[in-house]
Amino acid sequence: MTAMDTVVVCNQDQMGHGDRGLGQRILQTFLQKSIALPDFTAIVFFNSGVQLVAAGSPVLAELRALEERGVDLVPCGTCLNHFGVTPAVGKVADMDSIVRELGRAAKVITL
Repeated sequence: MTAMDTVVVCNQDQMGHGDRGLGQRILQTFLQKSIALPDFTAIVFFNSGVQLVAAGSPVLAELRALEERGVDLVPCGTCLNHFGVTPAVGKVADMDSIVRELGRAAKVITL
């Protein structure tokens, strides 16, 4: 990581609170457009946000595209176990790794 790195946090499986369908649709659009974020280096997933890295995720194509462009996808292993999710993308992390990832970032965006 460099001094200007940006990390996005997904702590739920949608963007914002309220209508679930709308939240998932706008999250998909955000992920499609987010590659334009300067120095975008990682997305950290925890709680129900880990469901986004599963094989049936509505945003799996966007996450794969981001991963191919070099964005690290970092789902919480404890959360994956809790929800019974096997990740289709990303590298499973423990909380120590997640804390380090967030601590090194110059900017953290929570969705």
